Amino acid sequence: MSGKLTVGRLRGLDYAFDDPVLLKRALTHRSVGPDNNERLEFLGDALLGMLVAEFLYENFPAADEGQLTRTRATLVNGDTLADIARALELGEALVLGEGEQKSGGWRRDSILANALEALIGAIYLDGGIDACRAAIAVLFSKQFAAADPQFAVKDPKTALQEYLQARALELPVYETAEVVGPSHDQLFTVICRTNAMSSTVTATGRSRRKAEQAAASAVMEQLTEKNK
Repeated sequence: MSGKLTVGRLRGLDYAFDDPVLLKRALTHRSVGPDNNERLEFLGDALLGMLVAEFLYENFPAADEGQLTRTRATLVNGDTLADIARALELGEALVLGEGEQKSGGWRRDSILANALEALIGAIYLDGGIDACRAAIAVLFSKQFAAADPQFAVKDPKTALQEYLQARALELPVYETAEVVGPSHDQLFTVICRTNAMSSTVTATGRSRRKAEQAAASAVMEQLTEKNK
């Protein structure tokens, strides 16, 4: 490759790299070898959190810290990042090792989310903070338009943790009991234990995070019903 490599073919993003090596690295999974996107992912994760926080701070001057934090959490999480990566058709551009390719790794939420963060890190190194900010504004345009800290709600795990802390009870423990299905389409079963209840709660989800959130939500429902 020579000259600028345009990623306009990634739907919704038009950015031309001065250094095409950065783009290639951002799209290369660790299963390929040591020259992969993990370090760029680390950088992109930090940049994304900061620039999303900056957007919320500047656009919602009346929101308090808790509202801003909860809103950022809804914008910067694996599910949202994977959805944006799919909209970009990022999976089709990924470079995967043979095993990951055969198992459908290009469809997996975690790989897609990590690659999007790596792409953000690569844009920053190639074009600077302004280019990175502009790219995030495009990538998150729908999410930014729908964001409203006034109506941001706590995720179930956070709500359960604060509920238990307020009552001086031990924090919940989550245990993955089972994972079934091919690597690109797994179903997780999670058990949640807390000394606030005599029994455990089991829930399932398409990711470990979703299963844990579902379990926390079920525990909260039982605790609030019990204490009515």
